[in-house]
Amino acid sequence: MTISSMTGFARAEGACEGARWHWELRSVNGKGLDLRLRTPPGFDALEPKLKAIAAEKLKRGNVQANLQLTRETSANVPRLNEDALKAVLEATARLRDHQIYLADSSAEGILSLKGVMETGEAEESEEARARLEAALVESFAEAMKKLGAARREEGEKLFAFLSGQVTRIEELTRDAAASPAAGQDAMRERLKRQVEELLGASPALNEERLAQEAALLATKADVREELDRLAAHVEQARELLAAKEPVGRRLDFLTQEFNREANTLCSKAADVALTRIGLELKTVIDQLREQVQNVE
Repeated sequence: MTISSMTGFARAEGACEGARWHWELRSVNGKGLDLRLRTPPGFDALEPKLKAIAAEKLKRGNVQANLQLTRETSANVPRLNEDALKAVLEATARLRDHQIYLADSSAEGILSLKGVMETGEAEESEEARARLEAALVESFAEAMKKLGAARREEGEKLFAFLSGQVTRIEELTRDAAASPAAGQDAMRERLKRQVEELLGASPALNEERLAQEAALLATKADVREELDRLAAHVEQARELLAAKEPVGRRLDFLTQEFNREANTLCSKAADVALTRIGLELKTVIDQLREQVQNVE
C-alpha cells in the first residue's frame, strides 16, 4: 500500500548563528503542487531552494510553510556616531574662537552626550549568513520529510476506506447481475411485452422498422454491458490502489466512470429491486469520489 493523502502537518526546529526558529508546514488538497511561503523579511532568496525540495518530496497539494525566527542574543551593539562627534568637537572649537573657555572635557564626558553613542544591529558576515541560510534549508527539508510521513500515515486510513468502498461496489455489481430483472428470461419477457405494445400502437409498422425498434428496446433493457464495465472498473481501482506512484488524478477519473455506469444502470432498471441496487451504487460511488479528492 502506497497511497498518500494530501492532508498533513509537520514541524521542525533549529538553531544556528545566534538564532532559533521553527518551520510549520500544513498541507491540504490541491490539483497540483502549490507551495506558499511565509518567511521573515530578508529571506526571500531561499524560495527557489525550498520549492525545489517540496517538488522532490511531493507531487500534489496546497502547502503553507511558515518560518518563525528569533535571535537568541542581543543584536544591538554600541556604535560611535562620527557625525555627532564631529559636530560636538566643531562646536567646542567655535566656542574657543569666541574666547569662551570650557573646562577640559574628558572622553567619557563627550561620549556621554546624547547622540554621540548609538546602539544598532551588529553587522552579519557573509559567512555567518550563509551558514544560517543553509541551516534553514536543511531544517525545511526535515519538516518536509515529516510532512510526507504524516501524509502517508493519513493515506493508510484512506486506503482502508477506499478499499472498502471498492469492495462494496463489487458486491452491489454482483447483486445486480444476480437480480431476476437483469436475467435473460426477464429481458426477453420485457422485450416481448414492449414489442406487443409497439405493434398495438402502430400496427402498420413494416418489418424493417419493427426490427429496428425491437433492437433499440433490447439495447435499453440489457444491463449486462454496464455490469461488465463496473466489474472492470473495480479491477482497475484495485490496481491503482496498489500502485507505487501517485494515482489521485486517475482515481478521480475512474470514479466518474463508475458514476456513469451506475446512472445508466438506474435508467435501464426495470424493477424496484434493481433500481435500489443502482441507487445504492451511486451513494457508495459518491462517497468514494469524495475521499478520492484527498489522494495525492
